[in-house]
Amino acid sequence: MWRRSWLLFSQAVTVGVAALFVVLTFKPVWLAGGGLRTLPAPTLVQMAPPGASAAGAGGTGGGTGNGSFALAARRAAPAVVSITATKMGPRNPHADDPRFRFFFGDGGEGTQQIGLGSGVIVSPEGYLLTNQHVVAGATEIEVQLADGRSTRATLVGSDPETDIAVLRIALSPLPVIALGDVRALQVGDAVLAIGNPFNVGQTVTAGIVSALDRQQADSSPFQHFIQTDAAINPGNSGGALVDARGALVGINTAIYSASGGSLGIGFAVPVDTARTVMEALVRGGHVRRGWIGVVPRDLSAELAESLGLPRQDGVLITGVLRSGPAARGGVRPGDVVLRVGGRPVRDTGELIAAVAAVAPGSRTTLQLQRGGRQLEVQVQVAERQAAQEGR
Repeated sequence: MWRRSWLLFSQAVTVGVAALFVVLTFKPVWLAGGGLRTLPAPTLVQMAPPGASAAGAGGTGGGTGNGSFALAARRAAPAVVSITATKMGPRNPHADDPRFRFFFGDGGEGTQQIGLGSGVIVSPEGYLLTNQHVVAGATEIEVQLADGRSTRATLVGSDPETDIAVLRIALSPLPVIALGDVRALQVGDAVLAIGNPFNVGQTVTAGIVSALDRQQADSSPFQHFIQTDAAINPGNSGGALVDARGALVGINTAIYSASGGSLGIGFAVPVDTARTVMEALVRGGHVRRGWIGVVPRDLSAELAESLGLPRQDGVLITGVLRSGPAARGGVRPGDVVLRVGGRPVRDTGELIAAVAAVAPGSRTTLQLQRGGRQLEVQVQVAERQAAQEGR
């Protein structure tokens, strides 16, 4: 009898240890209380405004008095990590051929590809910001901290519209970067790019803000980049763009290059955009944006005069998608949108942002200029899909 009891006890222990191993290997966050819809809100550290003392920052200035940005680099660099994303390559078309499998084994099922990038720790709960393209399709994500520690990361969620992804790691204590104020950023301000270019190790490069609110012709309408001449190369994607005090102002995302290397034209997602996306991903697993189904165009003085419009502000609607929310609400081609829910819109970007900020499923008021008269219409906003036509 005791042998049977001992056998049952041994089997139970073996199963328990195996289950614990699987959880530790593939879902370590579960043991830290994680879970997509029960994740605690991240605790973010806001950098004090210029002229005020930043707690734990060791002063207010980023330099050392001799033109050096060593202090800013020391503040920010510990929170910048290297990311290795393992992905499965394309399946060999001959994988089902028995003769191929005899000579090459199961290698035709798809080869592993390693993607390298960077990330930024933004909360002590273990949340990281990086680029969506760094971890897209990854079967395993490894994070290495600047202090040498490494661990697997869990993908909380990603947003293709802004190319932002949120990861979480179960380590403590963690170095956390302070968030800067993008609204205070000006063209000509000094910035540092920190990441792991070409997998050579953590690297800091310096430059200035070359332009703000930069958009590319083929980019999402929600991508308004900070442009910088700080060297950004492959592997820097997802890394930090910080100001002269070491506060995070952007997530390095793309470069303009014909060779693959830096030509002094790099782009970063502003930190306020990344923060908004992160909060939505942590809260619900994806970003929900409003959509009404119109094709907008900036209204110039010449265009307003040619159409006989009494005013030159607002956004011209050149098309309305049939059976879309705007069409059902009474919006017509040729209307000029002046306000969305009481919020003035002066160009296409402001219209898109105002509509996107409305919760899908709710109703909002559009103030329109139609010919010589103004009117208001009620529109029930739908949810925008990643590659949806119209706005």
